[in-house]
Amino acid sequence: MRIATTVFLTDQTISPVRLARELEQRGFAGLYLPEHTHIPVERTTPYPAGGELPPEYGRTLEPFTALAQAAAVTERLALATGISLVAQHDPIDLAKQIATLDFLSGGRFTLGVGYGWNREEAADHGVHWTSRRDAVHERIALMRALWAAEPTAYHGHTASVRASFAHPKPAGGAPRVLFGGAAGPKLFAAIAEHGDGWLPIGGSGLTEALPALRAAWQQAGRAPESLHVVPYAVRPSAGKLARFADLGIREVVVQLPPAPEPEVLRSLDAYAEHL
Repeated sequence: MRIATTVFLTDQTISPVRLARELEQRGFAGLYLPEHTHIPVERTTPYPAGGELPPEYGRTLEPFTALAQAAAVTERLALATGISLVAQHDPIDLAKQIATLDFLSGGRFTLGVGYGWNREEAADHGVHWTSRRDAVHERIALMRALWAAEPTAYHGHTASVRASFAHPKPAGGAPRVLFGGAAGPKLFAAIAEHGDGWLPIGGSGLTEALPALRAAWQQAGRAPESLHVVPYAVRPSAGKLARFADLGIREVVVQLPPAPEPEVLRSLDAYAEHL
């Protein structure tokens, strides 16, 4: 099983360069970085995990820049967003960012996608909350049009692009797209239509959820072996990883603390026993 990592990198934590080097040297499979452009001070949207919103949410590094630094000092480490708030981006600009990062890293990038939970953050980007899921799906379709080998147009309700020359192309074709979100028929239908797999936070409830996801996947005509399920932000234990393996899981993303270098490296030492 491949063990990747995720962490809220901020202006107060270990640097992307230092972390990426340590991850690759220790044999970890990848680095997934989250995204928040800003956290409005006046916010009525509750933190999904309950309680006070942790301070690192308002200090998070921009993930594509941080992943580019990680790519520059590694050769094998997979690079991913976990997750990118695609509805908050201009999709033409985002397609170029992703294609450039994937091209320069030799095809190591995965686009982890989320719909967002913070209404105030999204509103500042002009996102219409009730239609944000459709906006995400259209932005992904537009980006795939720009990543296509030949000039390809895309026309949607919220995003469109003419057939265009758009280089560089991602190194291995369109990068893998994984959706975050809670289990349910709406998410599973979206994954089957627009993505390559699921990033279930924590990985709990997979035994019950996977049959429904696999049924939606096959109903959409997708090959069963092409579905990627990657438990995300996991606190690993030998028993938990063995349960994931029994479910056919081939990659897990473990959670690192948003902390300075010494604490992060101690966590890596503790997690290394599972490699």
